[in-house]
Amino acid sequence: MCAAMKMVKDAHPFAILAMDVLPEHLHAIWRLPPDDADYPLRWSLIKAGFSRWLTKSEHIRASHQTKRELGIWQRRYWEHQIRDEIDLVRHVDYIHYNPVKHGRVTHPVDWPHSTLHGFIDPGMAASN
Repeated sequence: MCAAMKMVKDAHPFAILAMDVLPEHLHAIWRLPPDDADYPLRWSLIKAGFSRWLTKSEHIRASHQTKRELGIWQRRYWEHQIRDEIDLVRHVDYIHYNPVKHGRVTHPVDWPHSTLHGFIDPGMAASN
């Protein structure tokens, strides 16, 4: 996932403000350059890039085969435009708490695939 995301970021810049990756889904908050709101292009390229590195051993449903898709990705995603600083903080907290919500860990800090660790290191969040 990291390699695919880096390739897309190099070609179509964006900043990752918060993110966590769980086995069955991920959440991310991005900041795109001014006058650029092309989330769909970036997600499409990330999904395609990541999928190319997967072993082609999974069963792929006919509906995915006709569209040349693997079964790993949902066709849709949900986006929300952050309205203000309070909304940003609320969504960052939601993302970082998500592994606990889904029963993966007891404390958000225990999930290794989260940007929470970048918030803790510089003292931006509590570690427990």
